[in-house]
Amino acid sequence: MMIICRLTLLTLALSMMVELSMCHLLKGSVTCLDCPIGSNLSGIKILVKCKQVKNLAMATTNDHGAFETQLTSPNCQAKILGGPKQLYVSTKTMATNIMKVHETDSYTTSQPLTFYISCPSIENPDGKCGVRNDAIGRTIWSSKTLDLPLPKEWGLAPSSYYVPFIPIIGIP
Repeated sequence: MMIICRLTLLTLALSMMVELSMCHLLKGSVTCLDCPIGSNLSGIKILVKCKQVKNLAMATTNDHGAFETQLTSPNCQAKILGGPKQLYVSTKTMATNIMKVHETDSYTTSQPLTFYISCPSIENPDGKCGVRNDAIGRTIWSSKTLDLPLPKEWGLAPSSYYVPFIPIIGIP
């Protein structure tokens, strides 16, 4: 009976070691392009999605903007999801592929994940914040929602929940 228990424990221990060795460690960081030197970059959420894996991995940055998380597959992408303050992110630098670091068992981002904490340029004539041309000619816009004041007596949800929805009527 004692031998069976020991064999069972040994089998469980070996299976746990195999499981741990199949996980890969992602080490990366984010960079703020308009923050003062030494700014606290903690609390920024990084979403990691691996191909053919349903579960998403989430990482949170430390004070210096570094993050770590376990990967279930080496074929993944990391994306800036948000932070404790509003972030302005270019679509070019919002997401990046994961690549293996040479001569180590860890992975890192193939391009830096960068963001701004303030509007990257002066306001446009239409009053919206955004850069007309980033590095590849795309526009960066604010993620603030439009919220029109509605009377409380109507008992409706905030307008930001349904104002962007424009019904298309009459198209077969």
